[in-house]
Amino acid sequence: MAKPLEQFHGSDLEKIEQIYGIKKENITSFSANVNPLGVSFRLRETLSSHIDAITSYPDREYTSLRNAISQYIKASPSHILVGNGSTELISLFIQIRHPKKALIVGPTYSEYEREISLGGGRSHYFSLKEQSDFSLNLEELCESLHTDIDLLVLCNPNNPTSSIITRSDMRKILDVCKQNDIFVMVDETYVEFAEHMEEITSIPLADYYNNIIILRGISKFFAAPGLRLGYAVCGNEDLIKEINQKKNPWTINSLAAIAGEIMFGDDEYKQQTTNLIHSERTRICNILASCPNIKVYPPSANFVLVKLLKEGITSSDLFDAAIQKGLMIRDCSTFPFLDNHFIRFCFMMPEKNDELLKVLLDVMK
Repeated sequence: MAKPLEQFHGSDLEKIEQIYGIKKENITSFSANVNPLGVSFRLRETLSSHIDAITSYPDREYTSLRNAISQYIKASPSHILVGNGSTELISLFIQIRHPKKALIVGPTYSEYEREISLGGGRSHYFSLKEQSDFSLNLEELCESLHTDIDLLVLCNPNNPTSSIITRSDMRKILDVCKQNDIFVMVDETYVEFAEHMEEITSIPLADYYNNIIILRGISKFFAAPGLRLGYAVCGNEDLIKEINQKKNPWTINSLAAIAGEIMFGDDEYKQQTTNLIHSERTRICNILASCPNIKVYPPSANFVLVKLLKEGITSSDLFDAAIQKGLMIRDCSTFPFLDNHFIRFCFMMPEKNDELLKVLLDVMK
């Protein structure tokens, strides 16, 4: 049985194809954390009718797009920045703030540390504890926020733990950061999948705090990573102005901008996604909880972190068993504070979820 030669990102289907000899078209990626419904229903029906938009430059200010986002997230258009995926906005923010010492709450997405390092800064981690199911200890975090730290990075819901920070707790964090002149970057890539999003999102806080920037995109919830459309919300007008001055013009192409406007208004799609993820998240976690060799950490996003408790079985073994069936999960052994007994997978359509559950339970029984 072939063993994975490296860790794979959810988009690395070509590498999987080369190593395992499985055509990428036959692989279901439970690693990419993308909405299993595919792109917006309304977008599918209408985008082609806007093809002539590519004959002219987009509006430099992306006014219509920002207004559509404003209606979707209930925030002022003047607080909204758009970019070529949230990655571009993270990079621009780091370049401008130029943090010398950042505190990252982890285990989490590695791109934050990479961007901080490229900007010449150092990253330190505040560890989420396994014994607390990777939920944040608010008191301990606040005690760690000193004046020598100039940036706090939070992913909410967090990847890969699927744990959350409520808005009320985020406000307490912001108060402490305000006292210590610390800026806070919050990545809300997965917040739309959360059951009680209105209690989690930090976007309303941008009206009251000038030391927070919230990042979102369309890659996961709207299943459109190829469009490269991201946005940020920030109430700090000086920072917004500086980012806009540093940004290259027209980094979002005309069709991507129009697609965003269409997707953000597709209420039927949003509701069906919410219903599907809630239903499958509950069903799958209940099934996994019945297996004594599996530890499930309570998920709030569209993915779940699992610990393998069976002696002699590692995350690499389970990755291998799943990929042989054309099912790609995430081996989490490369995340800080996780070892080779942790896996992560997202919730797909019920029949595919059943296929993965069978593999997982067969290996772990």
